Amino acid sequence: MATLQSLADLNRSNAGGSDAQSEAPVHVQKLDAQGRAYATGKRKDAVARVWIKPGSGQITVNKRPVETYFARPVLRMILRQPLQVAGRVDQYDIVVTVAGGGLSGQAGAVRHGLSKALTYYEPELRGPLKREGFLTRDARVVERKKYGRAKARRSFQFSKR
Repeated sequence: MATLQSLADLNRSNAGGSDAQSEAPVHVQKLDAQGRAYATGKRKDAVARVWIKPGSGQITVNKRPVETYFARPVLRMILRQPLQVAGRVDQYDIVVTVAGGGLSGQAGAVRHGLSKALTYYEPELRGPLKREGFLTRDARVVERKKYGRAKARRSFQFSKR
């Protein structure tokens, strides 16, 4: 290895070896033995395991139809956002098992897992889903209660006498 004497030498040395490093990583299709893509999504305390395969657009959550499990339309809308961005609304059958947290956190976990599973099935969808922020795990969780406090930050009521 040669000793670098100037910034020009540094630029020349980087120009030669950076071609292999500067290329974007190649994402390949990841499928299981049944031809499904699997991914795990998380949000707050909820964890969703999502399997997708080509089909008629049927969504099953914990062995129930999505309309009965997520009764609120807003939660179903959150769940279908990745499919709408990708333009694949009725092309995949989706099977989800979700546990922990409340319904809102579970819907967010399913959205995260579905986005990841779509990128495993069709790697070219990674760009649009990443731009919308669906591949980023929302790390916000409930802050723990502190001693000497009523809740995480709220103090006990002050009384002068």
